[in-house]
Amino acid sequence: MPLFPGGGTTLDSVSVMDRPIRLTGPEGPWHRFVKAFREHGVAMVHARLADWVPEDLDDPGLVVALGRDYARFRDMRHRPVRERFAASRSLLHWVAGQAMDAPPETVEIAYKPGGRPYLRGCDQIDISLSHTDELLLVGITRRGWIGVDAELSDRPMLSPGIERQVCTAYERTMLADVDEDDRNHEMVRLWTLKEAYSKAIGQGLRFRFNEFGFGPAGRPLQVLRPDGSPGTGDEWVLDSCTIDGKYTVSWALYDAGFGDTEDTRASTMLDPGLLEALMDGAGA
Repeated sequence: MPLFPGGGTTLDSVSVMDRPIRLTGPEGPWHRFVKAFREHGVAMVHARLADWVPEDLDDPGLVVALGRDYARFRDMRHRPVRERFAASRSLLHWVAGQAMDAPPETVEIAYKPGGRPYLRGCDQIDISLSHTDELLLVGITRRGWIGVDAELSDRPMLSPGIERQVCTAYERTMLADVDEDDRNHEMVRLWTLKEAYSKAIGQGLRFRFNEFGFGPAGRPLQVLRPDGSPGTGDEWVLDSCTIDGKYTVSWALYDAGFGDTEDTRASTMLDPGLLEALMDGAGA
């Protein structure tokens, strides 16, 4: 995968992506998510960790709810790690289930090299997960690729060593012009954008973060080369926002030009044999 993929379809406007939708638990509310996904083919949600942690981590029902992730969950020893894993995977299952009009327990989450989640048997949908502190964040699209990332806005990130490793020369010059009180928050914004973009292209941390960058806040964003020249075009939508006054979240959406698969129901997209096997497995 190249560092600056292009050649996709020009997205009509940044209005395709809006602020992530707040969910208070498995009960939703889901109507805004379903509406956004049906109309635009892309949606993001955020939730509090406590709202998605199972009441009983030893509940036998988690074998079905977590599917293939249950074995990994079962081997975890530290309760906070188990809680975060169960909550984040439960949210993934519910979001994908709503997008596919399928029970969440029938959705199978698998992982690519590097740990990126994907929906097994449903290549038409791309999904991305991030979590930090008490925040869970999920992005999903049927238009191409998506990456999301979240960090505490006050996470200390300013130091000459970190800036040289994370920022391009153009970004370091840009940061020097930012008011000192706002500089760390701007650094966190750049970091989450880089994480989101690298997730979207499926590379994680394989590319050095000082090989690509972004411009200042408050302007339309595109991926920039180290000297500040454009590296991508209008086929990308990238943006950031603050949630609950304490979390900086960013997203990167790429329209790969494959067309928009409007019907994403599991009964339509999945191979009938695979769907039947998944349903049988969920009921076992």
